[in-house]
Amino acid sequence: MKFYNVVIKYRLPLAIVILILAIVTNLYAGFWPSFLLYLIAAILLFGYFFFGPLRLIQEHMESGNLEAAEKVLGSIKFPGLLYKPIRSVYYTLKGNIAMMKQDFTGAEVNMKKGLDLGMPMKEAEGASLLQMGMLAMQKNDIRQAESYVRQAIRKGLPDKENQAAAFLQLCSIMMTKREFRAAKDFFRKAKALKPTTPQIVDQIKQIEKYISRIPG
Repeated sequence: MKFYNVVIKYRLPLAIVILILAIVTNLYAGFWPSFLLYLIAAILLFGYFFFGPLRLIQEHMESGNLEAAEKVLGSIKFPGLLYKPIRSVYYTLKGNIAMMKQDFTGAEVNMKKGLDLGMPMKEAEGASLLQMGMLAMQKNDIRQAESYVRQAIRKGLPDKENQAAAFLQLCSIMMTKREFRAAKDFFRKAKALKPTTPQIVDQIKQIEKYISRIPG
């Protein structure tokens, strides 16, 4: 597995070295002795431009190494050449990193690009739509936020933590709209999922302090 990651990391320089070897072999020994080297170089170049270093980016994101993930993303000079589903994930990851850095404008631009390209999995699309809803809330665009979050729930979310976050988001939106009965309903749905993420648990505790006292 580590060897595979090394190959992905150094795919371009390896391809160039092997291509030079293929050309030298071709000049001194003919085409057929160099054919395998040409083939390996072509495969490496194809992988570099068509698939990119996505595997490395995902590993850094999962380990929380934001700086390393951003560095790998920056190494992709021609994202337009990436295979369409991978290009979608590329822009989504760029959006996630921008959001973590509180660059909400950059996050929105990149996530929209990812969504427009189509996500490879419905759950991933749902998670992106939920984040778009959160971004809309940051901009106080309540109508757009509600639309995104409802779409996220319809598309499906990857786990109960994301589902609880979506219901809490709708709960907040409904309270802003003074639709208190709907707000309470969404709060009950979020609480019933028994999320464990500290931020979500704290949000539930904060809302619970006053939601029982509001009408509806």
